[in-house]
Amino acid sequence: MAITIKSAREIELMSEAGRILEIVHNELAKALHSGMSTLDIDRLGEEVIRSYGCIPSFLDYDGYPASICVSVNDEVVHGIPDKHRILKEGDIVSLDAGVIYKGYHSDAARTYGIGEISKEAEELIRVTRECFFEGIKYAKDGNHLCDIAAAIDSHAKKHGYGVVRDLCGHGIGTDLHEPPQIPNYKMDRKGVKLRAGMTLAIEPMINMGTWEVKWLEDKWTVVTKDHKYSAHYENTVLITEGEPKLLTLTGHDRASV
Repeated sequence: MAITIKSAREIELMSEAGRILEIVHNELAKALHSGMSTLDIDRLGEEVIRSYGCIPSFLDYDGYPASICVSVNDEVVHGIPDKHRILKEGDIVSLDAGVIYKGYHSDAARTYGIGEISKEAEELIRVTRECFFEGIKYAKDGNHLCDIAAAIDSHAKKHGYGVVRDLCGHGIGTDLHEPPQIPNYKMDRKGVKLRAGMTLAIEPMINMGTWEVKWLEDKWTVVTKDHKYSAHYENTVLITEGEPKLLTLTGHDRASV
């Protein structure tokens, strides 16, 4: 599949998909509390998605059994919601979600602390978010994927963190995962040249310890190999001839996000 350049109408549809997904994340953030199950999060997320006439991107995608990926502590991504998995004070939880609006996908992830968390966990969440914003400084027409990847990698490593190498960001549009793949680590090659109209899901996955990960027996949940905490931050991004447009993060002071 070739990398697609979106038309004005497609950008309009993807912008609405992104706006709705931002609402979903905001509702989930408000609901998070110690004592709720990860399945509670999934059910709420699906309810909000469908209330806007959208379809959850993740539900049944390659067999994934839920609408929201809920990953706790050392789980990097793709945690499967479970009524027996109860959030507790001090946990961190990454929520990854997508919506389909009139055939077009949006994709975004956030990591939150439950109650009072350690200073180390706060720092990990903050730096992971910063990695995204460092990366998108280079998400401009004429630059290359390597520019985004190198900026993410450099910021994470400056803080002594591991940058996950076995998972990456991706293009997005009428399919959830489209070309190109977008690594978060410094590459030896330039990668794809960015062009206005590309839509990308840029998603740093940053570990407190080693970059290495492993898959659990459920074949979905990815955890850190050393079982130290991991954080995830993602937005759907439109490449323009100027500054990138964040389709899943609108109307905010980016410095405070």
